[in-house]
Amino acid sequence: MPHFTWHDQGLSEDCQSLAAMAARFEEAAALMRRLDQSGFRLERPRGQQHITHTDSTIFAAFGFLDETGPGRQLELVESP
Repeated sequence: MPHFTWHDQGLSEDCQSLAAMAARFEEAAALMRRLDQSGFRLERPRGQQHITHTDSTIFAAFGFLDETGPGRQLELVESP
């Protein structure tokens, strides 16, 4: 099932005021509500937060990159 891992670290670390922090949290909350209404689900395998959807077309329509299986994005490995 397509998924991406949600990391909430640093969500507001670059904000310069409480108002900016509140706006950032409100934006994140609005996105979570849209995802919920569109059929996305939160799963917690091995302590991680995966946001999943059973329909890969809907998943891709949001612009997310699927982290599952052989199509997972490659990570840069520095040469020795």
